[in-house]
Amino acid sequence: MTKSDSSMAGPTSSDRVSGTRAVREEDAFDVAAVAAWLAGNATPGSTGIDLSALPEVQQFSGGVSNLTYLLRYPDGDLILRRPPKGSHHKGAHDMGREHRIQTQLGRFLPYVPRTVALCEDLSMIGTPFYVMERLVGPIPRKDLPRGVVLDRDGAADLCRNVVDLLVDLHGVDIAATGLADLGKGDGYVRRQVEGWSERYRRARTWNVGSFERVMRWLADHQPADRPHTLVHNDFRFDNVVLDPEDPTRPVGLLDWELATVGDPLMDLANGLGYWVQADDGPHMQAFRRQPTHLPGMMTREEVVAHYCARTGTRVTCREWAWYQVFGLFRVAVIAQQVYQRYLSRQTTNKQFRFFGVAVVVLELRCRRIIAAAGRMPAEAADAQVGSRP
Repeated sequence: MTKSDSSMAGPTSSDRVSGTRAVREEDAFDVAAVAAWLAGNATPGSTGIDLSALPEVQQFSGGVSNLTYLLRYPDGDLILRRPPKGSHHKGAHDMGREHRIQTQLGRFLPYVPRTVALCEDLSMIGTPFYVMERLVGPIPRKDLPRGVVLDRDGAADLCRNVVDLLVDLHGVDIAATGLADLGKGDGYVRRQVEGWSERYRRARTWNVGSFERVMRWLADHQPADRPHTLVHNDFRFDNVVLDPEDPTRPVGLLDWELATVGDPLMDLANGLGYWVQADDGPHMQAFRRQPTHLPGMMTREEVVAHYCARTGTRVTCREWAWYQVFGLFRVAVIAQQVYQRYLSRQTTNKQFRFFGVAVVVLELRCRRIIAAAGRMPAEAADAQVGSRP
């Protein structure tokens, strides 16, 4: 049984949209200037909204990377995305790249929001930004959205449909999209391990672990490169928009900032790095950010087995242990980068003050998986995920 939130039924509702708040002072921009620019630069036919009006602006409180704003016009809503202030890793927060990916991939994957305009003139608000359509529907965050109730069967349907959305993305013809140049060829796994290790070392603060044992293990046990697909690289429930009439069915996938061409199993593992299931301990439950603990939701192993069955992928338990550790390590790096920004006062968002604790918990979990992989009998290690040796 499902029940959807009536407050999400249309884009012209005057109620505050779930997940938004007043714009933080540090993240404010000149609304009139942006509105005037947008009125003169929106892609023709990209929106049926009267852009001559001055929108009300709200800020989405979720997310830890780019900043996302709701532009509420009298006859409809748009979304604005921009980087945060402060120093960034080279290549991160590239609005032009994100805009291009959405524009071109949206022709082949119906879940991608339609783009409206890209501004790379820093004199406007101090950073590049782009504007896109707002996909109307509830978004699962730590818990199901207000007004959405799912029984065990409904939760199972939602879980399966979300995993199938990732399957659909990985099945897109890269060449047809014109995005093949996002890939850098062989060595994707090595580049990912080296890149994320470098980021962690640069972002490390005095009060978190070194992760050196984990990084050495990842470097020493890398799997061979697999055939590449388009990968989202930030696939989580809170980047999925659900159908207001059927909240078990995804209608949109958001946050294409990190999308590229690479190993699809790393994309799956990155998503499962956020997957806290019902039998995880209290330390992991404390940092749960999506409703994967609900009765009916798949376990991590079941997700991998379902994905492999849908795609014809074969991965051994030994190989998956590596992918799982990498996914958790990557989540830890992202958390640590945000935590470093919080400690250096580049952001005052209080939800980030406990991210250092999450980093410590994630390192311990990585080390436990590594230890268990080392004790795994050969027969079990070489068995396919989801099968029994």
